[in-house]
Amino acid sequence: GKLVVPGLIDIHTHAGRSGDGPRMILRDGVTGWIDGGSQGADRVADVVAVARASVQPGRVLINIGRAGILPDGDTMDLARADVNAAKDAIAKHRDFIVGVKARLSREVAGANDVEVLRRAQEVASSFNLPLMIHMGQSTSPLGKLVDLLKKGDIVTHLFAPPPNAIVDDSGRILPEVLAARKRGVWFDVGNGVTGHMRWDTIGAIMKARFWPDTFSTDWNTTSKTTGVVDLPNCMSKLLGYGMSVNEAIARATLNPSRVFPVFKDRGTLKKGAPADVALLELREGTFEFLDNYKGTITGRQRFFPSGTVLAGKKIE
Repeated sequence: GKLVVPGLIDIHTHAGRSGDGPRMILRDGVTGWIDGGSQGADRVADVVAVARASVQPGRVLINIGRAGILPDGDTMDLARADVNAAKDAIAKHRDFIVGVKARLSREVAGANDVEVLRRAQEVASSFNLPLMIHMGQSTSPLGKLVDLLKKGDIVTHLFAPPPNAIVDDSGRILPEVLAARKRGVWFDVGNGVTGHMRWDTIGAIMKARFWPDTFSTDWNTTSKTTGVVDLPNCMSKLLGYGMSVNEAIARATLNPSRVFPVFKDRGTLKKGAPADVALLELREGTFEFLDNYKGTITGRQRFFPSGTVLAGKKIE
């Protein structure tokens, strides 16, 4: 009575902030993860150590802000966007750092957003790595930001509401966003808890058929008590917007396996692939889902984690 699917891959978590993080998400069916910029050059070694010790494959995006995520803004002081420090850190941890993260909201980068993005892209391009940007409520127009992205880069929080959403006031997808997808930029959910999802914006984007390439949680160790809960819960939120069960599963398995080469042989149940499996229960009923603005919708279906197999062994 369960769905047997490839192990789930979460390309935007903060599992690397805690030594317990990887095992906690493993119980949710997540057999591969990327830490989405918890730390910058000054302390990225701490996150790399968690990834190195993780029972399932874990990798790290380095925050262009050398002090990592800060309450007063990672790069509000532009000096923190230190290109040389980031390059040195990547060189030291090239086996586990697989990309660069730039958080560009006004409370994180302020008016520095374009220059922060430019510096982050310089670092990423010098190592032929992808760049992930955290969009939404930026000071600069989104079109100006996405124009600086290259093939293989990732836009996370694509459902972030205005100002500077991926849709204009009439609900049309920005031409720069369409052009970015056409040249190979990925668009990711990044559920999170603050400023990243609002139901009216989600409705407009889904109606325009600009569906996310990947589901991710923006998870941390408190997520069980928030609207995130786990990756299967986040995957359930778009079932009421026209996405099928198969399409939702693909965005947490096959699609993310194509975003980062470390997962290129995963996201599949084909013979010869690593035996990573998520068991999901798809329940029918009445379920409440939460956005980041205390808004709720009611859905008729929800995925629940029911078991995990990692490298052929059942996780207890």
